[in-house]
Amino acid sequence: MGGQVPAMAKTFVYVSNAEDGDIDGFLLDKETGSLSSLGKTSAGKAVMPMTVSPDKKFLYASVRSKPFNVVTYAIDPSSGALSQKASAPLPDSMAYISIDATGRFLFTASYGGDKIAVNPIDEAGLARAEAIQVVPTGHNAHSIRIDASNKFVYATNLGSDQILQFRFDAKTGKLSENKPALIKEPEENGPRHIIFSPDQKNIYVSNELSGNVFQFSVNKAKGTLKAVGDTASMPAGSGLVPGLYPQVAAANAKSGIKDDKSRVWSADLKITPNGRFLYVSERTRSKISLLSVAPGTGRLTYVTEYPTETQPRGIGIDPTGTFLIASGEKSDRLAVYRINQTTGELTLLDRYPAGKGANWVEIVDLP
Repeated sequence: MGGQVPAMAKTFVYVSNAEDGDIDGFLLDKETGSLSSLGKTSAGKAVMPMTVSPDKKFLYASVRSKPFNVVTYAIDPSSGALSQKASAPLPDSMAYISIDATGRFLFTASYGGDKIAVNPIDEAGLARAEAIQVVPTGHNAHSIRIDASNKFVYATNLGSDQILQFRFDAKTGKLSENKPALIKEPEENGPRHIIFSPDQKNIYVSNELSGNVFQFSVNKAKGTLKAVGDTASMPAGSGLVPGLYPQVAAANAKSGIKDDKSRVWSADLKITPNGRFLYVSERTRSKISLLSVAPGTGRLTYVTEYPTETQPRGIGIDPTGTFLIASGEKSDRLAVYRINQTTGELTLLDRYPAGKGANWVEIVDLP
């Protein structure tokens, strides 16, 4: 009797649509890069950041409209369909969510609430309970990530130009300050999103106000960061000036002061699985920048930029490093690019319908 033929591996793409309040699902063709729609799944107005469980069985999505909550969806491994399984309250509107390596704890960061939090995930993989820890931070907490050892957590504060450093107890789910508790960036940068190099030797931070990408080396034993340098993610002569701190922009608006300058508005960044290329999205000019990563040192070099969807909030790279997918908050399309494995060059393959306010991209590879 012949053996059973194994199922073909599949790659699913999920995009949250903040204005529509739903999540688009797609099947990614690994050969051509084409997307086939799986339909839409209801989530809630202002659904934005998402993350996937380590075992790839669940997708978690943060809803940033009241009542603030995180929704757990089971991912059907055959069809990619999402089915809602649970919901848990969040302490504020959370701009970023991520998960620890055990899949037992969910980290969230509140931009408007100046806080981070930890929610438990039960043995069934569902987030049902309220936060077990809420930590006040500096201004505008924007992202929170844990390292591969599952021991150290980092959170950015855009409005305070700092990155907080924590130790993580995987048994209790609690965070405690590392020593030192934070590392500062020069003013008027606005640290936003964090990514780790594949070898975990460096982290890279996109800076919303300056457009620069900062590199920090990681002390793997202590979990502390050391500044290495920063690299512009835009060409000279872009015509953009540094952005405004949220506090300043709000005060100006209240006073009736109009800002007529074209300002930097950097957003997401991603690195290829082989660690050779890094991409950054910028929303004012609707561009994606390519930076090369030097072997050994991890130092960055700006290469070029590509036009993309209007106001690109989120980008994603598939697990093979072959395709990059970009969403635009002011676009009704997604853009799919092929990544040149030698140069990192992006080639636009096609564009696909997306919902209103498309912002977050999660790509899941299932066996």
